[in-house]
Amino acid sequence: MAAVAEGLETESAAVEDAARDAADAVDAGLGVPPLLAGNRLSLDLYPRGCHRLLHLCAQQVPQLLEVEFLQLSSHEDPWLLEATLARLPWSLPRLRSLVLKGGQRRNALGACLQGSLTTLPASLSGLTHLAHLDLSFNSLETLPACVPQMCGLSALLLSHNCLSELPEALGALPALTFLAITHNRLETLPTALWSLSTLQRLDLSENLLDTLPPEIGGLSSLAELNLASNRLQSLPTSLGTPVVPEMPRLLLTSDVDSFPVTPQGCSVTLACGVRLQFPAGATATPVTIRYRLWLPEPRLVPLGPHDSLLSGVLELQPHGVAFLQEVGLWLLFVPPRARRCREVVVRTLSDNSWSDLETHLEEEAPKRLWARCQVPHFSWFLVVSRPVSNTCLVPPEGTLLCSSGHPGVKVTFPPGATEEPRHVHMQVVHVGSRGLPALLEEPEAAASPLLCLTQSGPPSFLQPVTVQLPLPPGITGLSLDRSRLHLLYRAPPAAAWDDITAQVALELTHLYARFQVTRFSWSVLPLASSVPPHPPVCTACLTPQLPRYWLWYTTATCVGGLARKAWERLRLHRVNLIALQRRRDPEQVLLQCLPRNKVDATLRRLLERYRGPEPSDTVDMFEGEKFFAAFEGGIDVDAGRPDCVEGRLRFVFYSHLRNVKEVYVTTALDRKAQAVRGQVSFYRGEVPEEVPEEAEAARQKKGMDTLWMATLPIKLPRLRGSEGPGHGASLSLAPLNLGDAETGFLTQSNLLTVAGRLGPDWPAVALHLGMPYHELQRIRHEFRDDLDGQIRHMLFSWAERQAGRPGAVGLLVQALEQSDRQDVAEEVQAILELGRRKYQEGIQRTSLAPGDLGPPGPSALQSPEPAQA
Repeated sequence: MAAVAEGLETESAAVEDAARDAADAVDAGLGVPPLLAGNRLSLDLYPRGCHRLLHLCAQQVPQLLEVEFLQLSSHEDPWLLEATLARLPWSLPRLRSLVLKGGQRRNALGACLQGSLTTLPASLSGLTHLAHLDLSFNSLETLPACVPQMCGLSALLLSHNCLSELPEALGALPALTFLAITHNRLETLPTALWSLSTLQRLDLSENLLDTLPPEIGGLSSLAELNLASNRLQSLPTSLGTPVVPEMPRLLLTSDVDSFPVTPQGCSVTLACGVRLQFPAGATATPVTIRYRLWLPEPRLVPLGPHDSLLSGVLELQPHGVAFLQEVGLWLLFVPPRARRCREVVVRTLSDNSWSDLETHLEEEAPKRLWARCQVPHFSWFLVVSRPVSNTCLVPPEGTLLCSSGHPGVKVTFPPGATEEPRHVHMQVVHVGSRGLPALLEEPEAAASPLLCLTQSGPPSFLQPVTVQLPLPPGITGLSLDRSRLHLLYRAPPAAAWDDITAQVALELTHLYARFQVTRFSWSVLPLASSVPPHPPVCTACLTPQLPRYWLWYTTATCVGGLARKAWERLRLHRVNLIALQRRRDPEQVLLQCLPRNKVDATLRRLLERYRGPEPSDTVDMFEGEKFFAAFEGGIDVDAGRPDCVEGRLRFVFYSHLRNVKEVYVTTALDRKAQAVRGQVSFYRGEVPEEVPEEAEAARQKKGMDTLWMATLPIKLPRLRGSEGPGHGASLSLAPLNLGDAETGFLTQSNLLTVAGRLGPDWPAVALHLGMPYHELQRIRHEFRDDLDGQIRHMLFSWAERQAGRPGAVGLLVQALEQSDRQDVAEEVQAILELGRRKYQEGIQRTSLAPGDLGPPGPSALQSPEPAQA
């Protein structure tokens, strides 16, 4: 009792000293700033906020009795903070909102520091009017006992604390409508939580939850539930059965691959950049929706010759099941830099053919856009940038079809051109003004936009149709030399362009050229010969099958071959290849294929952590073209990757996606005697079944084989003393594996690769792995002159503690994602996918399990049946 009395006396003395200091500050002329505005008192951004509040209480300022909103920083002395809070029920009796947040200060790495608040005084339960309590960014390990006694609370925010459990008493808050517990350490939830019938918004993201009980369906008023970045693999079916009129909103992480949908409908947001909105009545019975985001590859990505891919491939199951009402789908993508005369659409597989959906764009940030569309059923979806396309229905009365991207391009259908209505599709491709003069070595050469036309119904029109094209840039109808004007035509699959100027009557105005046709295909190249046996519904997806018209102005006579080269050049991207080594770990190599206009900016960003040779010479590549990288000169690459074949790394070039891979290289040569000087070479196409010897590859590089694109040097420095590749001699690593055979292993080599890529980001990863801050400080001190040693010691000490525990690999992936190291997280997931695939193949070879568990092949893409995930 004497100790308690002594503590109370000390606390009282501290409060009196604080009030006396504040009064002295006023007497000294410092004054108290006008912190009190109406019924709001904001002290969170001022130093010594508790002292200021105690001074106001000591002065018995009348306005305090009217204060309803108080903001106070928790970066204060814990004793002083608790003493200040204990006076609130008497000094601020009408308080409705109390914000006690940390996070206003940051450490050397820029991370927000948590406040010193670990509990609350019991007297705070006397705030009878309190409806909003924010305790975010503090050091709470348990919920203060006074919180469940605040019966009037409607909003409780506990984010960014250290809570590992919640008390059952939390269910005694009858008015609670909003509860945020994100960024804590919750593994389970109290059963009383599901009795909160008034709860409308629940944020449980960034925790350690692995299951949810069926009782979650008892939250009858729930309208929004955020479960992102947990360890969940599935959700209970009761989750989709709230009974409130408002559509519930569900936020999930990419680890959850399924969720339930009921006839009431719901809105779902996935961490992989996907949103789904199921309206009420979309399904007649509860349906479990499964999803997966595939890495793009040519067999999954249907592109026309002028299309560009802007996203990964999203698969939604069950395939082909029609909804009673269309479902809203949003796909996030980075907008392309060149958007002139182009449009963004969502492409999907429907009835064994690819089609483009009507798409609307919604801007979230300057460099982040949502592509929104309505879908009648589920299949594969991707975001594509294509030339502006227009479609119209031509009635017997005739009509006019204009290009929305090029107003000067028009097609006029006179009355009587058709007996039955038919669909006509137009696509116009913008042609740059610089490429053609360089190709023809003729400064005055120019070309009009490229016009692609196709139609449904009979191949011919009953009346001539008038086509209008703008004259090439810089050319006018009053001064041009008609002998230099060429109307070119091409009908796939033939690659040649034909000059049809003599077969049509060109009518020239000051700005335009007009001609008439009775069919879009010509007798020299009948369109019927190019129609595939099963043509897709959407002609926009089959741009290679569209007849094309192109107006040239040049002195050249035989322009057909030149037009073929010019058309191919329109489809090519000028790219450079780079190979960089991490400065602190030369065994870590970054390979990337970049469009030429992005090289300088990318190198400026990377050269702080990497070094290497200059980028390769510029090469030309098509969208979706395959190529591979081969290490030579005694350097090998770890083959335990799904994209590695015989030590060769496979790539697919997409101009608007990140074509980058980081690998860990090794060598069988003795690095103690001298450095190893090798190289990496890039070749077009698939990895050959028989990889040529280096001598043969050297012969190919001299020009005898056009598959070679570039070679860049790689140097592994000489080792000093007993230093080993990738780690110092002071660290001895025992064999260590994380995971299991069914879900995939991370081996010691994989962990070394992860350690070599973390760099200065390792403290953030360690904190997200649950490592205490004092242990980080100990590692920093023990390896204070060795950043690589700090990273490896952190990662392997954590891995040793996790060995044999379920969910360790998922926790590592989650920590990498939370630390903004999505690149490393994706590589870890790819390694796990390879391990799972090999495990399933081994089971099938021993006849232990039937079925195809791999990714959908071409046959799967042409069937409405769902692929096995």
